[in-house]
Amino acid sequence: MNLRKLIFTNNACYKAGRTITVKGIMVHSTGANNPNLRRYVGPDDGLLGKNQYNNHWNQDKPDGRQVCVHGFVGKLADGRIATYQTLPWNHRGWHGGSGSKGSVNNTHIGFEICEDGLTDKAYFNAVYREAAELCAYLCKEYKLDPMADGVIIGHYEGHKRGIASNHADPGHWFPKHGKSMDTFRAEVKRLLTATEPSKPLIPTEPKKLYRVQVGAYAVKANADAMLKRVKAAGFTDAFIKTE
Repeated sequence: MNLRKLIFTNNACYKAGRTITVKGIMVHSTGANNPNLRRYVGPDDGLLGKNQYNNHWNQDKPDGRQVCVHGFVGKLADGRIATYQTLPWNHRGWHGGSGSKGSVNNTHIGFEICEDGLTDKAYFNAVYREAAELCAYLCKEYKLDPMADGVIIGHYEGHKRGIASNHADPGHWFPKHGKSMDTFRAEVKRLLTATEPSKPLIPTEPKKLYRVQVGAYAVKANADAMLKRVKAAGFTDAFIKTE
């Protein structure tokens, strides 16, 4: 996962400052043929590229709407796939709709996958994998079971549950490439179980230092010369004593 951060501090959702207890993740796709992250994420951080229309979502009401998600998956200016976090993960987003039909906002992280023309299999596979890796990361972070009922859902599944607005995403896209939300959840589970647990750091033995006192000299210049030779030999902790 190529995870980066550009928080939408200018969006009214961020300014509202509400937080949630994360109980799940909702997967969205943008519904427009534009795979470039710069369409939604801005301003340009040197990787996104310039949005010539300045219609990204880091503004009070993007496109005149009260809308904001926790992240986007799509293309950087150089064509690489990346994820941008755009809200703190436990911030209450505006991604599932309004009123009772948007109650998913109170429980779920929501992110968008930038759609293209829906026919490019290579692009689809890349963002599908990136999105699954993002969900695996979030499941680990918030101790979520991706296979548990209602934990990872598409927007259309949220609508069927009565907790989100009537959208079809990403159910109109995944099947075009032989995938579904069921295969997606299974992939997230696979990523979680395939990840090796972090190995504890093995404490190392403290270094032994050997203190060396080298002779006694009546002439300090001779003592300095000896010290120089001793240090050159690697005894960096040697010292002299003059009287």
